[in-house]
Amino acid sequence: MELTNRRHLFLPILLSLLLSACTISYRFNGASIDYTETKTIQIDNFPIRSAYVWTPMQSIFQNRLTDIYANQTKLRQVKKNGDLQLAGEIVAFDQFNKGISSDGYSSQVQLKMTVNVRFVNNKKHTDDFERQFTATSEYDASQQLTAVQEELVTQMVKDLTDQIFNATVANW
Repeated sequence: MELTNRRHLFLPILLSLLLSACTISYRFNGASIDYTETKTIQIDNFPIRSAYVWTPMQSIFQNRLTDIYANQTKLRQVKKNGDLQLAGEIVAFDQFNKGISSDGYSSQVQLKMTVNVRFVNNKKHTDDFERQFTATSEYDASQQLTAVQEELVTQMVKDLTDQIFNATVANW
């Protein structure tokens, strides 16, 4: 009987030791990078080349772009000769009347930002591309653009950098 009691104690203890020794790790950032091969990323400045310019837009975009790779990958950022290379420019920043009210005046305005991106993967050149990414945001026409511009640009930049990140390192 003593042996039977020991078996009942031994099995749960052994099982709990095995389970506690095993860990499962999931990453939901979408990055699918072989870090044994790809270790660095070079992110060049993205100058504004659009007709309409809001100067802070470039630094908001640049900071968010470098942050997303720093926070969601293990890639080391370098100034030149990166395994992955991102370059480009902000090519459009425009506003359009989106909706017309019953009195014939604009009721909604759409703000649109487009970025041209050149991506080079020096470890796998079949992934290279040059592509434009676009994001939009709307605001009420009764508001001045200057009152909502920073918030809207920040939203569009988040959308754009997520699109760029997914296109470059997240092979979903």
